Amino acid sequence: MWPRKLHWQILIALLLALVAGSLSGTTAGIFGVTCFEVYDFIGTLFLNALKMIIVPLIVASIITGIAGAGNTGAFGRLGGKTLLYYLSTSLFAILIGLFLVNLTQPGIVNGEPARDIIGFSEDTASVTEKVAERGAGDVVDIFLRMIPTNIVAAAADGQMLGLIFFSLLFGYFMTKVPESSGGGTLHRFWRGVYEVMMLITELVMKFAPLGVFGLVAKVVASTGFAAFRPLAVFFITVLGGLLIHFFMMLPLLVRYIGRVSPVRLYRAMAPALLTAFSTASSSATLPVTMECVEKNAGVSNRTASFVVPLGATVNMDGTALYECVAAMFIAQAYGIHLGFAEQFVVVLLALVTSIGVAGIPAASLVAIAIILTTIGLPAEGIGLILAVDRILDMCRTAVNVFSDACGAVIIARLEGEKDVLAERQSV
Repeated sequence: MWPRKLHWQILIALLLALVAGSLSGTTAGIFGVTCFEVYDFIGTLFLNALKMIIVPLIVASIITGIAGAGNTGAFGRLGGKTLLYYLSTSLFAILIGLFLVNLTQPGIVNGEPARDIIGFSEDTASVTEKVAERGAGDVVDIFLRMIPTNIVAAAADGQMLGLIFFSLLFGYFMTKVPESSGGGTLHRFWRGVYEVMMLITELVMKFAPLGVFGLVAKVVASTGFAAFRPLAVFFITVLGGLLIHFFMMLPLLVRYIGRVSPVRLYRAMAPALLTAFSTASSSATLPVTMECVEKNAGVSNRTASFVVPLGATVNMDGTALYECVAAMFIAQAYGIHLGFAEQFVVVLLALVTSIGVAGIPAASLVAIAIILTTIGLPAEGIGLILAVDRILDMCRTAVNVFSDACGAVIIARLEGEKDVLAERQSV
């Protein structure tokens, strides 16, 4: 029987794609239609579905996330510390990923871009022109693009920086509108849009096995199995970055800012980490995370009830790292050199879009599409990444959840709580 779990379906689709692509090549077909054209049609259809949900999903998720945090009334001292922690750790994660991807260069094989090996179909010259148009100028131009003159035109043209900035402003000031003037109606409307887009996203992801089959079979049919060499380096680069953040960066913050033992925190959060790894969903793991943070780590309900749910919405360290490495990998594969301004855009977008990523499996693919569109790169590279996305999704979700727990512990300690990770509470 066809398995119900999405990751097993994707794995089976991947194996079938390897077999079908290697047997059919680019010429085999029936009734005048080649298998290669069928693969291309299926893969393009899936990518179009992903692009379709980008704008409404990101806008609704950022607006509801910011408005939800504002409605708690916790934008004071506790909220300021929490948001500063989340922004800082996500930025650290992105910079780790940026350093590693520039070091390992997974998109370069034997000194040459892996475009032909991977089977990218977009013309390199046109891609270079698009990147030059999007990233030209200095950093000041980047900030100018954050404030669009027409928000509808920005959405239509894929100017996601301006759209995200508008959504952040809209979500924050929506909390300032009183109930009598429609504030509650606005919140319910955007919450409804967000819930609808979550359902549509889940529907699109149900077709991910078909998308994987079409995209991977197309690559194998045109290039054989050589495409998986750069993919393996990409996988190792992302995994290495996640491990550095999980076992070095976050524990150092817990030790030297929280002044408690990170080893005890690992033990306290073990059930939540295992749940996060198995489900690849920070939202589904939230109840377990709350229980571990409060009962095992000893964080007060006052702190945990604000920091942890907010973290499940806006704190995505592993996701931000993954988005950055994926965008750089695809740029390298096209032979596109991203200068300081372009890499700054990647870092900024990875930081901001990680706030709006839904806490469900594979949702970060939408954010990667946003980054690629903004800097002028084709979204076709997502197809190859899908082959290893599930395993990396499980790993980065565990990193996301552990970062939330570290944040709760650190904020609790800064707020003067004494019983956090006390010896008697370790498990």
